[in-house]
Amino acid sequence: MYTKTVYFPSLENIKAASKNLEGVAYKTPLNQNTNLSKEFDATILFKREDLQVVRSYKIRGAYNKMSSLTDDEKQRGIVCASAGNHAQGVALSCKLLQIKGTIFMPSPTPNQKINQVKMFGEDFIEVVIEGDTFDDASNAAKIECDAKNKTFIHPFNDEKVIEGQATVGLEILEQTSEKIDYVFVAIGGGGLSSGLSSVFKYLSPKTKIIGVEPEGAPSMCISLKNKKNTTLEKIDSFVDGAAVKRVGDLNFAICQQNLYDVITVPEGKICQTILDLYNKDAIVVEPAGALSIAALDFFADEIKGKNVVCIVSGSNNDITRTAEIKERALLYANLKHYFIVKFPQRAGALKEFVAEVLGPNDDITHFEYTKKSNRANGSAVVGLELKSAADLAPLIKRMKEGNFYGDYLNDKPDLFQFLV
Repeated sequence: MYTKTVYFPSLENIKAASKNLEGVAYKTPLNQNTNLSKEFDATILFKREDLQVVRSYKIRGAYNKMSSLTDDEKQRGIVCASAGNHAQGVALSCKLLQIKGTIFMPSPTPNQKINQVKMFGEDFIEVVIEGDTFDDASNAAKIECDAKNKTFIHPFNDEKVIEGQATVGLEILEQTSEKIDYVFVAIGGGGLSSGLSSVFKYLSPKTKIIGVEPEGAPSMCISLKNKKNTTLEKIDSFVDGAAVKRVGDLNFAICQQNLYDVITVPEGKICQTILDLYNKDAIVVEPAGALSIAALDFFADEIKGKNVVCIVSGSNNDITRTAEIKERALLYANLKHYFIVKFPQRAGALKEFVAEVLGPNDDITHFEYTKKSNRANGSAVVGLELKSAADLAPLIKRMKEGNFYGDYLNDKPDLFQFLV
């Protein structure tokens, strides 16, 4: 069925991984989402990996890999690098298998995630905070491996990890007797997408597997376009569970043959999906967990009347990010705008701006004013939230007519980064 030039997980090995994970990983629900099914006139099913024991599918691959180690490898211990979900899967696996592990995490990692890792691993793991980025932490982890002859547990580019993640696909096919037309799955390094797509290639080859990446980290998209695995120079790390500069070599080779399509979704669209899931369905997801659902709009015509599965990959969301998530969602919807506003240095100028320039439904959400000279006009950075995107053009027209307009900042990324 497959060429022999690259590794593909065998169905036998995937079934063995499923057996291996019994009593360790939950068989998570496959539930129909009523709201989205009505919206898209389709049967939209959520595979709820956000309800997994470590709140993501990562326990599957981590445990399957670590349980395959020899006694000698287990005795020497393991090392991994992660800023989130992989670390939690490895930590729990360390405790269950009684393997000593060292987990390297970059310094910006929220305390909530660090504490979760410590909770799952207890006395079997040590967390080492190293560097400012994931790459810094990963390099330190590999140095530790070489120096102490430990085993590195890769988050995605590993055969046993891929086979463990593939068990998500087995469960989906066991949980429904209906034909599945589409599966939408987030892509970070490619562990889940390569494993899951292989299961469907064997057991449901007509199902179309759609990989979904954040717009700011399109490593699989670029690699498929270039027809070779490609390392990106820089990425937007906002969707931290799916933002990698380079996908795994094993994963790329599998996805290149198995995936029907790979698309990117803007980070703002992902944020709006997070808010919608919480407000409409009381489902809390992390940005990577919302990716598959955020992609549905881009396939609205194609999926009409079809059976569609979205992999809700994780729910390890840091509550301190809520303000940024809302901000990005408003910006994507063209409802949040930042300006430099020039105020005449006279009494009543601000009152005039509010009364005559702003529309009745416009809200000031940010105001920063500094007078550093004797010029006739003083500038302020003003953030405005609109009720409708159509209100923007009339607002700018009134600002210019009243000589308040200084500049529009949303399309100036060098300046805008200091506000968002």
